[in-house]
Amino acid sequence: MTAPTTSPAPRMRNPAVVLPGAMRAIRALYAAVEAAENGGVPKATLELVHLRASQINGCSYCVHGGVISAKNAGESDERLHSVAAWRESQFYTEAERAALALAEAMTRLNDRPDPVPDTVWDEAARHYDERQLAALTLMIALTNLFNRLNATTRQPAGATW
Repeated sequence: MTAPTTSPAPRMRNPAVVLPGAMRAIRALYAAVEAAENGGVPKATLELVHLRASQINGCSYCVHGGVISAKNAGESDERLHSVAAWRESQFYTEAERAALALAEAMTRLNDRPDPVPDTVWDEAARHYDERQLAALTLMIALTNLFNRLNATTRQPAGATW
């Protein structure tokens, strides 16, 4: 076994921190997604879709932070260890599976002619109402935003802003 290599140094601080007001706006949107009256999606589900999108995008900062946040929200190790293989895992509800499929489709927009197939959307809509779908869609979009900011600027796992 070889010793781990060090990651390249960050190119800059996270752009959302650098530009005045950007992080404030992102946090306000994030708070709206998490507010029960606005979405009502369980915190665990939001954490799972965040983690799955971050895994797909290879964002070490968000994978690391997502696991910590999910554990703080009460997620079990076995569920967190299985997110990458959720289709083959017994640990997720039908609603969580629908949310994870939506997260994958929204994150991999260019992988198919119809980025989010009706089958994926319809299954999510079977489990979540319009407000909940709005919360899930915004959470996945926010995760992709952060993944792109962090991966582009090489934010390392465990770093603090």
